[in-house]
Amino acid sequence: MPMANIGGLHIAWESFGEGDPLLVVAGAGAQMIHWPERFCEALASEGFRVIRFDNRDSGLSTVLDALATPSLPRVLARYMIGLNSEVPYGLEDMGDDAAKLMDALGIERAHVVGASMGGALAQSLACHHPERVRSLVSMMSTTGGRWASSGRMRGIRVMITPPPSTREGAMAHAVWALSLIGSRRYPTDEGETRLRAALAFDRCHDPSAHARQMAAIFAKGDRARALRQIQCPTLVLHGADDALITPRGGRATARAIPGATFRLIKDMGHDLPEPLWPELVSIIAHHARTAA
Repeated sequence: MPMANIGGLHIAWESFGEGDPLLVVAGAGAQMIHWPERFCEALASEGFRVIRFDNRDSGLSTVLDALATPSLPRVLARYMIGLNSEVPYGLEDMGDDAAKLMDALGIERAHVVGASMGGALAQSLACHHPERVRSLVSMMSTTGGRWASSGRMRGIRVMITPPPSTREGAMAHAVWALSLIGSRRYPTDEGETRLRAALAFDRCHDPSAHARQMAAIFAKGDRARALRQIQCPTLVLHGADDALITPRGGRATARAIPGATFRLIKDMGHDLPEPLWPELVSIIAHHARTAA
């Protein structure tokens, strides 16, 4: 697995295909492998160099276990009453990591696609490094506002449940979580879900790292005002059946970003169901080519 040194951090990355660079950014607690290899290959077949990578504190990238582990309940409580929190790092820092990875790979500008927390990181990259982003796709994400970020009860259960401490527990947890927040019309094969969860556990298991990423999401609250700075062509995709972040999170994002287009994907939850890959790949590729 290639590693990029970005000033004290090592970021694991992998690329597929040749053409215009297209970064795919994973969400909280997720790793690059949660962008399935065949999905990345399908995007690459549209004429892109698709780059997936492990965020800091995930996968094979640097785990910042020397940093303090924030109290996630305290961060969430302050978030719910509109107060910011001091955390080891924020979404802006993680967005900066993506810009530094582009530097390390010799990429001047890229199309950027982010899912869930990855959508927020992609938004941050477009806000703070506008010259680096040719187009933006924010998927199943939000502005960070309390109203925009709320989920259905089954999604909230998944978010507040601590990650398991064993490999078998991680596999069972993944199956349970997808049963609540995944695309109910397109359930993922249980064996495949367990296999991916086991691989993720073997690559990196550190509950404190997950807590730091989650705290980064909620530390600064609503980003809607900052999102008004984004100038690149932006597409906001959201699943109609998303229980973790309901479609109002996507709509709020599209309202906040000047000129953004919102598109609701029928029957999609908070995941990437394989039957919807052709539609998603076509939409993302068309957006990037139009922007280019």
